[in-house]
Amino acid sequence: MKVLKFGGTSVGKPERMHSIANLIKGNDKKLIVLSAVSGTTNALVAISEALSANDSEKGMKLIDELFKPYFNFVDQLFSTTEAKKNGQKIIDIHYEFVKSFLNKSFGEKETKIILAEGELISTALFQEYLLEIGYKSVLLPALDFMKIDEDNEPVLTHIEDKLNPIIAKHTDAQYFITQGFIARNSNGEIDNLKRGGSDYTASLVGAAIRAEEVQIWTDIDGMHNNDPRIVKNTFPIAALTFDEAAELAYFGAKILHPSTILPAKKYAIPVRLLNTMQPEAKGTVIADQTSDRDIKAIAAKDNLIAIKIKSTRMLLAYGFLRRVFEVFEKYKTPIDMITTSEVAVSVTIDDDKNLINILEELKSFCTVEVDKNQTIVCIVGDFLEDKPGLVKKIFDALKAIPIRMISYGGSKNNVSVLINTQHKNDALNALNEGVF
Repeated sequence: MKVLKFGGTSVGKPERMHSIANLIKGNDKKLIVLSAVSGTTNALVAISEALSANDSEKGMKLIDELFKPYFNFVDQLFSTTEAKKNGQKIIDIHYEFVKSFLNKSFGEKETKIILAEGELISTALFQEYLLEIGYKSVLLPALDFMKIDEDNEPVLTHIEDKLNPIIAKHTDAQYFITQGFIARNSNGEIDNLKRGGSDYTASLVGAAIRAEEVQIWTDIDGMHNNDPRIVKNTFPIAALTFDEAAELAYFGAKILHPSTILPAKKYAIPVRLLNTMQPEAKGTVIADQTSDRDIKAIAAKDNLIAIKIKSTRMLLAYGFLRRVFEVFEKYKTPIDMITTSEVAVSVTIDDDKNLINILEELKSFCTVEVDKNQTIVCIVGDFLEDKPGLVKKIFDALKAIPIRMISYGGSKNNVSVLINTQHKNDALNALNEGVF
């Protein structure tokens, strides 16, 4: 069985849902993971913010603005009177459900319930459409099998144990439809895998059922060698290893959720990145093989904070690094990049939620300097020690760009530099010209 995930733009219009139905058509069984219709999650976030601020009038206005286009969406999606009626009923039910939160106590728990509505609506409408056109499909509620633990990490064994028996019960079904992004937490409450989590869902269910392949369908033809929004003349990469793709996703390649690769890699399940708008394009396949280029691609991650931590003693004392990392561990704040010298260590983080507490604790045993508005530029490739000249090519291209930090040697797959975000566009274009 293959797992196919379709993002928000791929389901954003009725005609695109029609196209998806044609894309999945075939004799083999498929599990389809859908995101919310494009724009819906942002609208639900705005509604949640209004309700959190006890602004029911604004909340009601935003709810109406969200659901009004769905009436036309239903009319264009379905062709039969009965299906249109069923589609309208779906919208009415979710409309009334979201409205039920008006004038009630509203917090983080309720926000997560509201945010789940986007995927619940898109999958319900798509399932109804498949039934209208005669597909043997079944809607599998993700909340019946997707689970995260107290650290917000997916519990793959739970997903396996719950999902496989559900699929086995539907022997006549050819298509299984489920929601991306949403899950239950360790308390059994509705939660989610964060933004972009539908990719992660696809990889997790793919691993759980030992899928033949996981396909991520978006609106771009595969992983590009650079950011096409900033750099001209980029091109899709035919093949990447799991490690190369993971580096690119984590360090800013928007086409893929950073955690997507991990479950697929565990069971060597190929992940293919494809374009809904150009289904004939070959896209990118992520597996054990890679292309023959030494330098594969470049990605950039914004909103980084650089923290320079200097020992109050002249030399790094035994246990100094341990104390530093224990502070970040205490506040569950991951470190993206690290460089060290004899008396100092510099790190970057992308989560400032506990920054004040982190800095206070660090200052108890060292001096601290903070730089915000930083960007990591990650150059991914095959940087083995027996391939001289590759690193020189990178820094020759960046000769006009001020560099704050450099990370090289921790992985054979990447060289990373930290720069001020104002230099990001110049750096990406310089690298594109100098490396490719």
